[in-house]
Amino acid sequence: MPTYRLDIEYIGTDWHGWQIQPEDPTVQGAIQDALKTALRFPISITGSGRTDTGVHAAGQVAHFSVDAEIDTFKLLSSLNGLLPDSIAVRALQPVRNDFHARYDARSRQYRYRIGTLPFAFENAIRLHIRPAPELDRMNAAAAHLLGRHDFSSFCRTQSETENRVCTIDYARWEAVEGKEGHSDFVIRADRFLHGMVRAIVGTLIEVGQGKREPEDVVEILRAKDRTRAGFAAPPHGLTLEAVSYPDDSPLESDHPAP
Repeated sequence: MPTYRLDIEYIGTDWHGWQIQPEDPTVQGAIQDALKTALRFPISITGSGRTDTGVHAAGQVAHFSVDAEIDTFKLLSSLNGLLPDSIAVRALQPVRNDFHARYDARSRQYRYRIGTLPFAFENAIRLHIRPAPELDRMNAAAAHLLGRHDFSSFCRTQSETENRVCTIDYARWEAVEGKEGHSDFVIRADRFLHGMVRAIVGTLIEVGQGKREPEDVVEILRAKDRTRAGFAAPPHGLTLEAVSYPDDSPLESDHPAP
């Protein structure tokens, strides 16, 4: 059965996350509705992972399978004509029949944006915080996250996920060149837990503002207790930036590990 890959970006502000829900508008639901209209039969798509309400994506990946080959150029044009402005399908291409957007993913990369000076243009994607945190302190703390750990302390307490072990190979705050007061946190791992990145960001911000010490992250990890970590940073600052697969160019070329 022919299988097709979708590369998708969206502004999550008006959506109740990626995963389809019976009552609320979701990104997956909107794309499936557009596919049904364009192809004249229902299609179920599978994403590389969920994003929460209000979280954005610049590099979400999904796949679907159909009984016959389709004109990808025509379908791509139709989808982007049917979808709202907050969702765009950047690419649609045939892949091997056993490709799976979730299970074949090698790594996922997120970016969390903050700013310490007033701004308007990026209000939808960047968190304004004061006082300004110290990046060196936050990066010292982030270094303790690298490697394979149980991240229960950074997972939502109501999560049903039993396996909470993840491997992080990159986690670093970067000043945004040419934009005073702006900085981004880039984190890459083989998998992420529910609410994990936002809990990590909130904890690191507390370190950067002097409310915790960088070494506290070690004890937070050992505790396996969500109450020991910091606040969950608001969703609007978070973007799923990229999902990497074995056949893709390695992400390391863009963000070398420290």
